[in-house]
Amino acid sequence: MTDQMIPAWVDGTLKPVDKLEVHRRGLRHKAVSVFVMDGENVLLQRRAATKYHTPGLWANTCCTHPRWMEPAADCAIRRLREELGVTGLYPAHRDRVEYRADVGNGMIEHEVVDIFMAMAERKMKVDPNPDEVAQVEWVGFYDLTAEIARRPERFTPWLRIYLDEHRDRIFGTLMRP
Repeated sequence: MTDQMIPAWVDGTLKPVDKLEVHRRGLRHKAVSVFVMDGENVLLQRRAATKYHTPGLWANTCCTHPRWMEPAADCAIRRLREELGVTGLYPAHRDRVEYRADVGNGMIEHEVVDIFMAMAERKMKVDPNPDEVAQVEWVGFYDLTAEIARRPERFTPWLRIYLDEHRDRIFGTLMRP
C-alpha cells in the first residue's frame, strides 16, 4: 500500500482509495493537521509550488492524510519529520473536526481531521522538505487572524475554516484575550 492510497469512505465503508481520486470525487476521508506553537506564535508553512492543489498558499504547520491503518498521532509525528525536518515533538490531540472545501483544480477536500498541537521554541531546528514546503514563518496568532481577514486568498481553505469555525475547539483558552 503506497502513500497515494488514503483512508476514505466509499458507500459507508472505510477503504484505501487513491489520493487524487479521493479529491476529484470529493470523498470524505481521514486527515491530520498539526499546529506547532511558541506561546501565541504559530509556525506556518507556505506550500510548495509543485503541490497538486493549493500550491503557494500558507497553511498550518503541517497537514496530511494518514496511511492506511496508521494511527493519527503517529501520522502527526511522521509528517512533522517528513515535511519540516522537526523531531522530538509529541503533539497532543486537540479535537476532530470535519469540513468540505473546494481547493481548486477540480479538487474537493472533505476531511475528517484529527487536529494536534505541540509546544516548541522558535529557535527549534526546522529543515523544510522543498517538495512539500516553500517557506516557514512564525506568526503571532492575532496577526495571523488579522492577515487572513485582510487577504484570505493567501491562505488554504482549511486554515481559514479552522480559525473561523473551530478556533475555540482547537485553541481553547490559549488564544483568548
